[in-house]
Amino acid sequence: MNEKTKPGTLYIVATPIGNPKDITLRALDVLKTVDAVICEEYRQGSRLLHRLGVENNLLTLNEHNEAEEASNILVRLAQGESMAIISDAGTPVFADPGQHLLELLYQAGIPVSPVPGPASLMAALSLCDFPIDRFVFAGFPPRKSEHREGFLAKYKSETVPVILMDTPYRLTKLLEEVGSVFGKYQDLLLACDLTLKKEAIYRGRLGEILPRLSGQKREFILILNLNKPIRRY
Repeated sequence: MNEKTKPGTLYIVATPIGNPKDITLRALDVLKTVDAVICEEYRQGSRLLHRLGVENNLLTLNEHNEAEEASNILVRLAQGESMAIISDAGTPVFADPGQHLLELLYQAGIPVSPVPGPASLMAALSLCDFPIDRFVFAGFPPRKSEHREGFLAKYKSETVPVILMDTPYRLTKLLEEVGSVFGKYQDLLLACDLTLKKEAIYRGRLGEILPRLSGQKREFILILNLNKPIRRY
């Protein structure tokens, strides 16, 4: 790095998970003033910036090009440019590309700064009427069907809430798998399409909720309430 050049900063900018009005004033300011905005896919990134009324240069960083593109971004930041990284929705890097880039930046001494805002995980947790002072984020089950129930079974002995996510088209599949492992009486909270007009919060037992959602494709976060003993009545 040229010692005479002050490096730029990479901002980790949270963007709306649905409702565009959830963008923060600071996030808008950063997105408008950085030298470039890093997104996962150009089309989605361009659409998001348009919705937010932001015009800026876009770079793509995803699982297909991160190894190469991260090095290019590092060079530009080292030369004094500042950039923002966004995801399609919510807080970047969390379950999205970007960790390899951060690793390089920390090694090179490039400043990294979070611009907090919308996050589906925290939004869903805020809806819980059961203790969430401790919880387990299990994340996304494996894609292959033969590995999924085994993955879920590892959490049967937990006594704190377990949080699960998956792609929208696997909503019914995941609920059915939870039923196979935890039983139809499992207490849960299911948050679907948060902040959108079709937002829906389902609270109760799996056996009561699954029939209402069977076959639907929804963005979701599923929280299993393992604090609560299962009563089979």
